[in-house]
Amino acid sequence: MTQKVAAKEKLFFPNLDGLRFFCFFIVFLFHCNEAIFRRINNVNDKAALSFLFQNGELGVNIFFVLSGFLITLLLIKEKELTTTIDLRNFYIRRILRIWPLYYLIVFFGFVLFSYGRYKAICDPRLLGDIRYYLVFASNFNVIKIWPQIAEAGLSVLWSVSVEEQFYLTWPVLLKFAGTKTYRYIFFGIIALTLVVRSFHLDHTDAGYAMRSFYTFSVIGDMALGGLMAYYCSYNSAIFRYITKMPRWQIVLLYGVTIFAMLFRQTLFFSPVPMVLERVILAILFALIIAEQNYAENSFFKFSSFKTISKLGIYTYGFYCLHFIATLAVLSAADKFNWKLDTIVSALIACVVALLLTIAIGLASYHFFEKYFLKLKNKFSVIVKN
Repeated sequence: MTQKVAAKEKLFFPNLDGLRFFCFFIVFLFHCNEAIFRRINNVNDKAALSFLFQNGELGVNIFFVLSGFLITLLLIKEKELTTTIDLRNFYIRRILRIWPLYYLIVFFGFVLFSYGRYKAICDPRLLGDIRYYLVFASNFNVIKIWPQIAEAGLSVLWSVSVEEQFYLTWPVLLKFAGTKTYRYIFFGIIALTLVVRSFHLDHTDAGYAMRSFYTFSVIGDMALGGLMAYYCSYNSAIFRYITKMPRWQIVLLYGVTIFAMLFRQTLFFSPVPMVLERVILAILFALIIAEQNYAENSFFKFSSFKTISKLGIYTYGFYCLHFIATLAVLSAADKFNWKLDTIVSALIACVVALLLTIAIGLASYHFFEKYFLKLKNKFSVIVKN
């Protein structure tokens, strides 16, 4: 092994921590819309907030694209440095990063929470099926019980399960495939996603669940992120274009993305757009990720927002814990007869839930997750600078 590898290769994208926090924040607002804002009596206020935040779950889509981009980029770099990919060390790193907090929440949901709430829940499906959660297959449990969702903050773990399924297979593909074949693998997975989605176009709860939570309906997001990482790892025409992209085109990219997110239901309602929805959005998200990292003419960079970027470090904890914090605020509101039926009271509750999420997330990171993260770097070829 070269001295460069022995000393740990360093790689850091300063603008991605802020983007991570933004992804978490719009998911958080989506859940506020579902759990808090629906209590507002004024129809116009409720409709305005719903319009703004009803598609906040797209933050998960961005997370998927971002995961595909970063993991693929790191694996390509590792293969360049060592001529191979160490599968054992890769899985150890993922276990140390994901499993401790994930299983802590599973313990909370199925032991502490269920013990106190089992008799109060009329539908036992709302407790979730622990067998799915133990093996990172909770997205299939979500599909099974949709439109019901598991209580105790368990429902958000479906996306962690999809990511773990991705992590299980992705390094194997990249280890044994030739680098020149990567893009064909990525295109093939994207095509598979389109085929799978084409079988679930009905406007029913079952159809929505299969399009939104089934692994092979959403894995194209990671593949598209991986494809962007592939092009950005070499001096490709796409990479050169992104680097020199004119500012007006960058502004247009963000404008189109915001428009597509706000008017998603209208734009992707009919069958063909419905099939293409995730791919189109993933292309936009992948371009923004690359623009943030490499473009020389950006009109802003997330790293310029210092507080948001610092909070982005804790995003995994915020995401996993925010629904528990929101449920705690709602339980307190019910206990103390806080109606939350006006826009002001609802927004205050949302702010309180956000602050509680941040407090719990910071505590989780510094007093629990950090120990495992220190171990994680021992198994890394490339570390965060």
